[in-house]
Amino acid sequence: MIDSQLLLQFLITLPALLVSMVFHEVSHGYVAFRLGDETAFKRGRLSANPLRHLDPLGTIMLFLTYFVSGGTMLFGWAKPVPINPSYFKNPQRGMMWVGAAGPVANFMLASATALVMKWLFPVPVDSTFLGVLFLVFQLNLILMAFNLIPVPPLDGSRILGGFLGREAYIRWISLDRFGMLFIMLLFFVMIQFNLISALTGLYHLFLPASYGF
Repeated sequence: MIDSQLLLQFLITLPALLVSMVFHEVSHGYVAFRLGDETAFKRGRLSANPLRHLDPLGTIMLFLTYFVSGGTMLFGWAKPVPINPSYFKNPQRGMMWVGAAGPVANFMLASATALVMKWLFPVPVDSTFLGVLFLVFQLNLILMAFNLIPVPPLDGSRILGGFLGREAYIRWISLDRFGMLFIMLLFFVMIQFNLISALTGLYHLFLPASYGF
């Protein structure tokens, strides 16, 4: 049976979590739009409406990771925005900038949330609101770190691809067809070896030691 307090905190946090995931995807689409690709814009994916971005499996993962961990961890994702690099003057370099946009967006949100936490709670207290802020901070940090892993089709692979030679890049992006397999294997390894908890080392870059991570 689901703990009522956990459920309440999740429901309070959910809008901010959706904003975090939507901001990640809209950032991809906006940079692509600025570089000449209107695909995401024409398909209504530059919208702030979270319903346009929800991914069924990614949303389920939010619920599972939150409730299985007892409210201490969150992980999920939104539906990727459609990108057509053929509209870019330099498709390889353009995809690098599009890929970088998502993690940068999450870094900005994690940083902003940490600032609010330190401003409102210089000393951490037992507060539902602080717990909500921390979950938003944590999700953005996880999204940033996870997406920076250079495994196709994660954003890190796009960033790495921008520095490869042309032939190597073509072979590299051909691995995208195995993307879901790579991601599932990667997520299994992270869970198996408790690598997500290693992110606590990153918390100190944003929050003081008094928060006790």
